[in-house]
Amino acid sequence: MSTYKWQFAPRFRRNAFGWKSDTPIQRIKEALVEIKAVAKKEPLLAAEGAVLFLEKLAPAIEQVDSSSGGIGSTVNLAIKTLVPIIAKVDVARAVRERWLERLWNAIQEDSMPYLEYLGEFWGELCAAPEIASKWADDLAPTVTTMWDHCASTGEYGYFRGTTACLSALYAAGRHDELLALIAKSEYRHKSWHYRVWGAKALAKMGKRDEAIQYAQESKGLNEPLIAIAEFCEGVLLDAGFVDEAYARYAVEATYATTNLATFKAVAKKYPGIPKETILRDLVASQPGQEGKWFAAAKDAGFFELAIELANKSPADPRTLIRAARDFAVKQPAFAMAAGMTAFTGIMRGYGYDITGIDVLDAYAAVMLAAGAMGVDEATVKENVRAAITASGVGGMSVQRVLAHQLAM
Repeated sequence: MSTYKWQFAPRFRRNAFGWKSDTPIQRIKEALVEIKAVAKKEPLLAAEGAVLFLEKLAPAIEQVDSSSGGIGSTVNLAIKTLVPIIAKVDVARAVRERWLERLWNAIQEDSMPYLEYLGEFWGELCAAPEIASKWADDLAPTVTTMWDHCASTGEYGYFRGTTACLSALYAAGRHDELLALIAKSEYRHKSWHYRVWGAKALAKMGKRDEAIQYAQESKGLNEPLIAIAEFCEGVLLDAGFVDEAYARYAVEATYATTNLATFKAVAKKYPGIPKETILRDLVASQPGQEGKWFAAAKDAGFFELAIELANKSPADPRTLIRAARDFAVKQPAFAMAAGMTAFTGIMRGYGYDITGIDVLDAYAAVMLAAGAMGVDEATVKENVRAAITASGVGGMSVQRVLAHQLAM
C-alpha cells in the first residue's frame, strides 16, 4: 500500500498553486476521480489516499484567492466525498488512530483554514464509539475551559477542535454531556452551528418534540433558518409523521436555485402529496411572485395552472415563448395562451433586453399553435391586434415589428 504512487500527490506540494483558483479546482476534482476509482477495487488503499490528499491539500492551496468562494466550495465537496471512504473502510484501530492524528495535525497546521469543515465529520471518521469517546476526552477540557472563560469575561473564544469535540461526543453516545457542554457556549447567543449537535442528540435519544423545540429555539439573527427547518422536517419524517412534516416545514426547509428545482425537491421528499397541492402551496408562500412558478407548473403538466400563474404576476416572456414553441403541436391551446401572454408581457415591459426577434418568435409560435388547433389565421391576427390596441403605448413597438405579418 505504501509503494502505490498517487498521481495527485506531486501536484499538491506546498504552495503548488498561484492566486488563480481555476487550476487547483480542476486538480482537486481530478484527485477525487482518482481516489474514487481506486475505492471501487481497493477501499483500504483509497482511504489511505484520501488521508494523504487531505494532508497535502491546505498547504498546496494556501496562496489561492478564495474571495469568490469557488475554491472553498470545492474543498468542502472534497471533504464530504472523502469522509465516507475513510470512515467506512474496515481497518485496525491502530491504523485508524494514525489516520486521525494525521488529519488532526493537518487541521491544526491549516492557516486559512480550509479544513475546518472536516471537524463536522470527526465522529464519523472515528468509526467506533470508543475511539470517538477517546477524542471527546481529549478535546472537551479545552472547549470547556474556553467557554467558561468567555462566559466570565464576555470575550470571544475560538478553538479549532470545537466542532470535532461535539461531533465526537455525539458519535460516542455521550448525549447528556454534549448538551451540557453546548449550554456553556450560549453566554452571548444561541448558535445553530453548535446547537445542531444538541438537537441531533435529543433526536437520537428519542426525544422528538424536545429536539424540534430545541432547534426552533436556535432561530435568531444570522442563523440558517432553512437548515433549522430542514432538521425539524427530517426528525418528523424519520418518525413517520409525513403530513405534519409537510404542513410545518416542507416549504420553509426546501430551497433550490430555481423555483422548478425547488418544486421537484419537495415533490421528491413527499411522493404521497399531490403535486398540484405542493405547487399551489409553494406559490402561496411567495405572494406576488406567481408568474415565476410558470415553468414549474408547465413542467408538471398543469397547463391551465401555468397560464393562470403567468397572468397573475410577471413571467419571463422568453420562458413563455419557449413553452409556446415547444408545445405548439402537443398542447396547442396551452401554447396559444402562452404566446399571447408573452405578447402581453412584452408590451408591459416585462423581461430583459427583449428584441424584435423575441416578438417574431412569439408570433411564429402562436401561429403554429393556431394551425394545430385548426383556428383561422385571420382570427389569430385579430386577437393579436386587439391585444396591441388594449396595451396602449406599450404595444407600439410590437406593432412595428409585426406590421408586415398583421397587414397580410
